[in-house]
Amino acid sequence: MTEQLLEVCDECLVRHSDMRKENREPDFYKEVKPYADRTHQMINEWDELVQQWIRTSRPKYVRPIQISTLNDLMKQFTVQSFYQKTGKKRFVQSIQSASYTLNTVRIALEKENKEGGDGN
Repeated sequence: MTEQLLEVCDECLVRHSDMRKENREPDFYKEVKPYADRTHQMINEWDELVQQWIRTSRPKYVRPIQISTLNDLMKQFTVQSFYQKTGKKRFVQSIQSASYTLNTVRIALEKENKEGGDGN
């Protein structure tokens, strides 16, 4: 699921760029809401699983606050990616921050799996 969220980050960057090039507003109910509902559900499920993993495995470089922050960031930028007027600098920084946290979790899980832990 971590890999899927990394793909969402990439999709959002591409979509935001495309929307700026196309110079159009999305249809909220046909484009934005269905995508946001789907990704927000995935983000919430991932958050629950990772928070549980943190409690049981206590990874060295992953903290609950990082996961909560990522949850908020991703829910914001998945919607913002549809709107051309979203400021590019802050938008890109949010995605970079989320990607960093996702990669940190991915690496910690891989390390735990190699060492014989349960992982996610």
